[in-house]
Amino acid sequence: MNSQDELSHEWADSLDKARVNDCTPTGKERNSLREYAHCLPLGDGDDTLEPSAIDTARLFPLMETRLYKRRWVMLFIFSAYSMSNAFMWLQYGIISNIFMRFYSIGTLAIDWLSMIYFLTYIPLILPVMWLLDNRGIRDVVVVGSAYNCIGAWIKTGSADPSMFALTFFGQFVCSVATVYILGIPSRLASLWFGQQEVSTACSIGVLGNQLGIAIGFLVPPILVPNVDDMDELAHHISIMFYISAGMATAILVLVVIVFQEKPEIPPSQAQAQARNMQPDEYSYTASILSLLRNKPFMLLVVSYGLNVGCFYAISTLLNRMIIEHYPGEEVNAGRIGLTIVIAGMAGSLICGIWLDKTKTYKQTTLAVYILSLTGMLAYTFTLNLGHLWVVFITAGVLGFFMTGYLPLGFEYAVELTYPESEGTSSGLLNCSAQIFGIIFTIAQGKIMDYWGTLAGNIFLCIFLLIGTVVTGFIKSDLRRQKANQQVEVQTVSVSTTVCVT
Repeated sequence: MNSQDELSHEWADSLDKARVNDCTPTGKERNSLREYAHCLPLGDGDDTLEPSAIDTARLFPLMETRLYKRRWVMLFIFSAYSMSNAFMWLQYGIISNIFMRFYSIGTLAIDWLSMIYFLTYIPLILPVMWLLDNRGIRDVVVVGSAYNCIGAWIKTGSADPSMFALTFFGQFVCSVATVYILGIPSRLASLWFGQQEVSTACSIGVLGNQLGIAIGFLVPPILVPNVDDMDELAHHISIMFYISAGMATAILVLVVIVFQEKPEIPPSQAQAQARNMQPDEYSYTASILSLLRNKPFMLLVVSYGLNVGCFYAISTLLNRMIIEHYPGEEVNAGRIGLTIVIAGMAGSLICGIWLDKTKTYKQTTLAVYILSLTGMLAYTFTLNLGHLWVVFITAGVLGFFMTGYLPLGFEYAVELTYPESEGTSSGLLNCSAQIFGIIFTIAQGKIMDYWGTLAGNIFLCIFLLIGTVVTGFIKSDLRRQKANQQVEVQTVSVSTTVCVT
């Protein structure tokens, strides 16, 4: 071999070493797992962008995963905490006419006892998402449970006609706890459950909140009957508040003693790779900006907000809708609300299992959205027929699809935004829902005051139609599903970093 050949080989070896070094990003250069992709060597063919099995295994070797039985305990504890908070959200609204007479307040004031949950969420969600990403799920759940417990005990002192300000303050403290709840189901499912369980686990996590709403519809009309004697009414209200406080206290103790951050061994390959990221490789601000630039996700944010905002408005104003057409039926108003939520719990669970089996996120989401609109139309035009049994049926159909949509939105968002934090994407979805919830509740309440419940429900139908159209424009990009199957490869210009062989 002549000196020219030796020099040529030395130059090639040095280029290979430089290329390997260039393809190993530092912590500051690598903000998420997807940025590994541009450094993958290609397969055997120069014209393919698919990684070979050997290359993929070399870069992302299979890591040990394990499913722990106690994952179900973590899910149960969170669901109980979520249930307690959701119950306190509706304990005023479903018997709004009774509380309006007890505290001598108007319809807007009683509606704000529910809407305060929406308003509090909007400014606090970003700090809580930062806390979730930097301190972990356990700290968030413990702090939220503490707020829930404190707010419940504050309300025990407000069972007096002159104590509306105190009961509002207690409800405000409970509303802060909501910010520590709504973004947790998808994060908890990803941390503790395997790839084939995450959608089901997320659905069960959402079920806890729905069960609390169901109890909030059913129990207050039973515990607080519409009696004329104010002292007797105060006694009944006090009993309800003390039951709420006792439940919240027991759940707080359970969270502090039993709830854990994450399992010792990750449950899936996606979680295993996420754990390998160094702390300085993740930027909270960059994650938010990345989500805001994600067009499919932002369309989902709008469509999710429209659907769930309608559900919040219906839940808040249900008592007024039923009482207008069926006077004196406070208990049945609660039972209709219970029917909506119980049917929705079944819908959530079925949708979660279906997603785990099929991974058809967009198709399922769009179908459920269309059926939610159909159910809302049926409920709207049968409410004034004078037959409560018809209202029960149409409300059940509406609840099955509208409430069943909740976990679909969470899981679809995680798929569209992987590898960004599940808590961040869920938080933005819920922020949209709270904003639309406030707008729809106030607007529908005013429409009902002037033109009746039919006009108010048609108002919601229009926005559900808009949400259906928006959902149809979402382009599916199932990133988490792809990450568990293969590593995406991207070609990078030779002028910046030579990583393609």
